[in-house]
Amino acid sequence: MANKAFQRIYTQLEGITKATVSLKAAGVSNDELAVVNGRLAQVVKTKGDLVTLQIFSGTEGIPTDAEVTFLGAPPTLKVSEELAGRFFNAYGEPIDGGPAIDGEERQIGGPSVNPYKRKQPSELIPTGIAGIDLNNTLVSGQKIPFFADADQPYNNVMAQVALRADVDKIILGGMGLSNDDYLYFKHEFESAGALEKIISFVNTTEQPPVERLLIPDMALTAAEYFAVDKNEKVLVLLTDMTLYADALSIVSNRMDQIPSKDSMPGSLYSDLAKIYEKAVQLPDGGSITIIAVTTLNDGDITHAIPDNTGYITEGQLFLRSDPDSGKVIIDPFRSLSRLKQLVQGKKTRDDHSQVMNASVRLYSDAQNAKTKLENGFDLSDYDLRCLDYAKAYATRLLAIDVNLNTDEMLDTAWGLFGEFFTKAETGIKQVFIDKYWPAQE
Repeated sequence: MANKAFQRIYTQLEGITKATVSLKAAGVSNDELAVVNGRLAQVVKTKGDLVTLQIFSGTEGIPTDAEVTFLGAPPTLKVSEELAGRFFNAYGEPIDGGPAIDGEERQIGGPSVNPYKRKQPSELIPTGIAGIDLNNTLVSGQKIPFFADADQPYNNVMAQVALRADVDKIILGGMGLSNDDYLYFKHEFESAGALEKIISFVNTTEQPPVERLLIPDMALTAAEYFAVDKNEKVLVLLTDMTLYADALSIVSNRMDQIPSKDSMPGSLYSDLAKIYEKAVQLPDGGSITIIAVTTLNDGDITHAIPDNTGYITEGQLFLRSDPDSGKVIIDPFRSLSRLKQLVQGKKTRDDHSQVMNASVRLYSDAQNAKTKLENGFDLSDYDLRCLDYAKAYATRLLAIDVNLNTDEMLDTAWGLFGEFFTKAETGIKQVFIDKYWPAQE
């Protein structure tokens, strides 16, 4: 930060909106931090010498002669190994009662890694959840969202992924978390004894929504330190990107910008891309993988937030409640990992693709059988077996509370094939049937 002696102080505001103030000031740069009447603010627009500042906590009660001090630098985060195991707010300040971090100060929100410096992802990131590892395998350097209705336990899934994923560091960016959610994450990480590899940046519902806009940049600045400087595999979990986008819309509406689709700012695509494009596989082994939650409004994936997210990311993981098993599952039909073929059968067992395809096709046959049942048609013996298989498949493999390694998932799937179907009905190549078909009890 600039030395106080060199900071220029202004006391004449030109205009005040619900979220911003504007004034004439020279030599000010975009994203620079300032203090307005004791409240932290950030430069969001400059036009000649007219500067617009976004006040994080809102402008209520700020007078036109308020004192404005520019701090001479954009938001920064001190990075070092000391970040590990700690909880911070949107400004990178500790909120866990621990000491301040001693480290190198880095500007947040910098550019993504040059494409020339990137490598094609090829490392498996196992999560222990079969709906992901078996059907939609994640690859280091991937960016992928969870699409979930607001009542789904997506934060529980995020915590499970954090605790199970085989990576060096996990960075949680929590936006608009309820206090319960924040305490849940804290408790889960502490009780699992995994705090030493988890770093959390948290904005709760009690704090100004505009602060959420800093969280992804804080999380990704920490991620880049560990991935680029330390060659570590880093998994970044962002929840909830819908609340992040809502905060963008609050700011743009208060600045009287004309909204685009679904009241979102016209910059939504580039705002989201700036975050997701930080995912990278580096040649030296470091990587940043991003899993983000996007909550849906009544399952609507055509809304601007999931719609833009789908263009930027490499697939999606779709959470839904399964009425047959009573479990929350990762939907095999609406989920997709566009990079899974880079590791399936290469970093996993040779039967992976065959087992995945057969298990989903048989699950699809069960849905057809269910439609016949609902419409009053007679069911064949095969239909009835498909329905029994679907319930077992959802319970033993698709449910988010299942925790297996990839070989155990494949063996479980073979067990289900042997329990409900003949070898021919699975459609799996004979070479794999000979090798993996379960022995009869």
